[in-house]
Amino acid sequence: MNIPFSPPFIDQAVINEVLDSLQTNWITSGPKVKALETEIIKLTGSQAAVCVNSWTSGAIMMLKWFGIGKGDEVIVPAYSYCATALCVIHCGATPIMVDILDDLTLDPEKVKSKITSKTKAIIAVDIAGLPCHYDELQALVKDPEYQNIFVPTTDRQSSLGRILLISDAAHSIGAFYNGLPACLKCDITIFSFHAVKNITTAEGGGICLNLPPGFNNQEEYSFLKLFSLNGQNKDAFAKSTGANWKYDILFKGFKMNMPDICAAIGLAQIRQYNNTLLPLRKKVFQKYCNSFRMFKWFFEPISKDHNRESSYHLFPLRIKDITEAQRDKIIEDLVNKGIIVNVHFIPMPMMTYFKSIGYNMEDYPNSYKQYACEISLPIYPQLSDLQVEYIIGAVIEAVQTITAVEEVAKVLY
Repeated sequence: MNIPFSPPFIDQAVINEVLDSLQTNWITSGPKVKALETEIIKLTGSQAAVCVNSWTSGAIMMLKWFGIGKGDEVIVPAYSYCATALCVIHCGATPIMVDILDDLTLDPEKVKSKITSKTKAIIAVDIAGLPCHYDELQALVKDPEYQNIFVPTTDRQSSLGRILLISDAAHSIGAFYNGLPACLKCDITIFSFHAVKNITTAEGGGICLNLPPGFNNQEEYSFLKLFSLNGQNKDAFAKSTGANWKYDILFKGFKMNMPDICAAIGLAQIRQYNNTLLPLRKKVFQKYCNSFRMFKWFFEPISKDHNRESSYHLFPLRIKDITEAQRDKIIEDLVNKGIIVNVHFIPMPMMTYFKSIGYNMEDYPNSYKQYACEISLPIYPQLSDLQVEYIIGAVIEAVQTITAVEEVAKVLY
């Protein structure tokens, strides 16, 4: 049996939506992008949503929007994909890495210890679909102690008057917090629509705005639409309607817009998300838990607690009391059985670039501990019951075989 890790969900509705773009001869930013932004607002309850060409583009754009640059600091978890820190570096600022909790999300207590007068933002990463502890993070950024040391250097920073709270929600579209969409807990939430995500546009991202009073979210949306298109006051679709060719460049923007041909894929998927795609992911997640729960080596991932519910983006299998080398052998065994798995994530301080600029893995012990025993199993709507059963059986066999061999080796040597 050959089981890929995370193929995109492509059904006839997706094909029809893409064909519609092709047949109308409009494939760059236009009505499909606007329709997808509208659907994102419906799904999340956000004040506004802006589609861009990647999560990374969206993060760079929003850091620049807030005026973050040289001399500023942005707190990020060490346990995340590299883009979480690289977006900060690309703005000229410094990522301040902190360790994580056992649920794989940012540790609010560790965040407190790293706040300085240079801190302009916190990027909290929702790992595997599980939201961070946003009540604690909200309380932190609104604490008078930290508001008093916040030093604004731009009009937007002065209007906010505190540290900006950004959700790296690349994994968590459709997650809930206190019974509401999780993105409502942050000033800015950025989704990824990369090929392996719950909703995909092949490549792409979505920015949700839920800025507090003092900001007009609709005005900021209008600004960001121009900001993502070189600061141009008319997009190609507007210019194509009649004698409307004349345009102006209002400010120094970026080229980060999403094209309609990509938005069409996500548009078809998001319309099926709550009723079909998300429940199917949840079903696979629960089947894994029900099957592995009987084994003492199983560290059960949180899918739902007293205030959070995951979007079931990943199934982060963690195996108690194994080494990184044992984990790698288990992965090799699964791959040999035709099951493609992954690891989320290799902590950033283990990467050559981040080591070269001074980050040390020893400073983030829990990030390493969680990484060393984690295997991300396939979880997506197209998985059949037969495939899920095959994965479960293969995992149990691999874990028990590898750990038994290691125990024998300890006795012998």
